[in-house]
Amino acid sequence: MNEKERIITIIQTRRGSSRLPDKVLMPLQGKPLFVRQAERVKAARLCGRVIIATTTEAGDDPIEAVCRQEGLDCFRGDALDLLDRHYQAALCFPAETVIKIPSDCPLIDPIIIDKVISFYLDHIDEYDFVSNLHPATYPDGNDVEIMTFSALERAWREAGRPLEREHSTPYIWERPEQFRIGNVTMEGGVDYSMTHRFTIDYAEDYAFIRAVYDELYPSNPLFGVGDILALLERRPDIYAINAGYAGVNWYRHHLDELKTVGAEQTKHL
Repeated sequence: MNEKERIITIIQTRRGSSRLPDKVLMPLQGKPLFVRQAERVKAARLCGRVIIATTTEAGDDPIEAVCRQEGLDCFRGDALDLLDRHYQAALCFPAETVIKIPSDCPLIDPIIIDKVISFYLDHIDEYDFVSNLHPATYPDGNDVEIMTFSALERAWREAGRPLEREHSTPYIWERPEQFRIGNVTMEGGVDYSMTHRFTIDYAEDYAFIRAVYDELYPSNPLFGVGDILALLERRPDIYAINAGYAGVNWYRHHLDELKTVGAEQTKHL
């Protein structure tokens, strides 16, 4: 692996959540949700070193304690400026390629992670930022964003709007005239981004995710998106648990500020 390919994957994780407090510590098959997600991320062949980036607040001490217990690398940084936390973590664990995966994706598919990273590595001199989100086609909760360290550093240095600091990467993907942007879409030309919700923000999301884990994990701990979609075909009652939130995401609060996101990419409650 050459210098350009040195990779870290950062999962920003905190206990505070206005909609579902302590969601990252909720149990899935006997372990905290963020630990189960980290297992799935680490199963990706190309993810490099996986870092749990939590905050310096005392309330997040349990996250660091769990990381020690589980043998996970942990970084602690700013609670509100997630762009700064992401950048400082990347300084602490130096790499030329930095991946962002949010901590609300406990069903993320390691094969999808590798697919996005493989695309980036196959075109490493052509892109500053590659994701599967612009536009999104995979079920919500399979978010992978890859950027060069230099792009992250520029965003950290220049981003000024609150949404750019809070969400880490909009400064980059909102500026295709300044950064070379690539995107990976779901195979088969399908789009599940607004119909299937595999992320966690509400109690119904946790009930859905727990039901999926209870059905699939015992026989196949690294079940993928195809396994989940097949389960939902067999068990529409599981799909219905959080179907009312499908398409709901943070974009809905910022449509007047975002240039590259349209109303069709989000839904209001």
